[in-house]
Amino acid sequence: MKEYRFILLLIIIVIPLAGELKFRPFYDDFRFSLGPPVFFFFLLWMRRPSPWIPGFLAGLSVVVFRIALDWMWEESFDWYASLQHHGPVFFYYVAYAATFALTQIHKFKSRPIQVGLLGVVLEMAASCTELFFRYSLTDRLITLTILNQILIIAFFRSFVVVGFINLLELRQSQASEALQRQRNEEMLLLISHLHEESIHLKKTLQNAESITRESYELYQSLKNHHPPLDGSYAQKALSIAGQVHEIKKDNQRIYAGLSDLMTDETLSDYMPMEALAELIVATNRKYARSLGKDIQFGLHMQGRYPPCHVYTTLSLLNNLVANAVEAIDSAGQIDLFVYPAKDGVGFRIEDSGPGIPMKARELVFKPGYTTKYDASGNPSTGIGLYYVKEAVEQLGGTIDLRTGEDDRGTIFTLHIPIHSLTKEAD
Repeated sequence: MKEYRFILLLIIIVIPLAGELKFRPFYDDFRFSLGPPVFFFFLLWMRRPSPWIPGFLAGLSVVVFRIALDWMWEESFDWYASLQHHGPVFFYYVAYAATFALTQIHKFKSRPIQVGLLGVVLEMAASCTELFFRYSLTDRLITLTILNQILIIAFFRSFVVVGFINLLELRQSQASEALQRQRNEEMLLLISHLHEESIHLKKTLQNAESITRESYELYQSLKNHHPPLDGSYAQKALSIAGQVHEIKKDNQRIYAGLSDLMTDETLSDYMPMEALAELIVATNRKYARSLGKDIQFGLHMQGRYPPCHVYTTLSLLNNLVANAVEAIDSAGQIDLFVYPAKDGVGFRIEDSGPGIPMKARELVFKPGYTTKYDASGNPSTGIGLYYVKEAVEQLGGTIDLRTGEDDRGTIFTLHIPIHSLTKEAD
């Protein structure tokens, strides 16, 4: 409703002003101006198909505006002469609206050629109506020459409006597509993080199951021990088994919830390697900007690959590239290489950061090791590189770490069998 009222307000204000951009091809009071094409645009823009009120308001506002101009500029102003001079314009817009309603143009919005041709019909009907009322007070007649000129100008104005509207719809469609693509990328990255967490959680479930079983076996041993032991030990072992079992059940519920969150029918589980690599670079370019860092990214693709599992690939590469972003102080370079390797695919992430000291290289893949602290001095979890190593080895691949030239920068190299990335990871 608000949009409809806003369009009506624009019609009252804009069309009289647009009508002053004019020329007179017949050397009389009939004029061609920008008012009608602007009115046609507003009618097509409106979601409400009824054009009667806009037509009435457009005609009335144009007549009132032109009479007001005469009153302001003419020294010997004559109300009746001015109304007789400008009054036929009112019937132009009313006839335009009536023809718009009769042709039901809104039904053909997806067919621009038909809309353009019907727009010509609107112009012809409205122009002939105005000329009828204008010439009825004189001896002039509507000739074939006049109709030909009206037809030519009607074609031009109608298809210009249709082209402009289709251009706007194309831009809107492109903007919507870009927004949807951005949302999908954000969703893919979110799910890739959930995928990573689910792997950790699944491993915790396996550990909990193992601890529960061993605790129960310890309970059985203590209970059946000869000579008999203090029964409190057996009950303590049974209590531990029960508590770990409850922890496992809670984690199972969390794991089931994560699995539901990672299921999105609008997103594909597999994407081309090129698209995944470009997503990694684009995302970390934004991440670098958010940290106030001037980092240049390079993507170097070699070879062709079948669609790869999105969340496995993203979770591996994003960990390493994001670490490279964080390692660079204020400005630098990060390059991602994707290339064919023996029976699989190779990834190499090179950065121009300070590098990793030799004594720390043995520790970076250990759980809990970190050199990153937040503003409060709290350390990071230190499981990012540990996860990458565990995941790569689970996929049957290898990961290598070395320092760049002059002991500057870090180079991570991954080799993963291609079949491990083209089927659902366990």
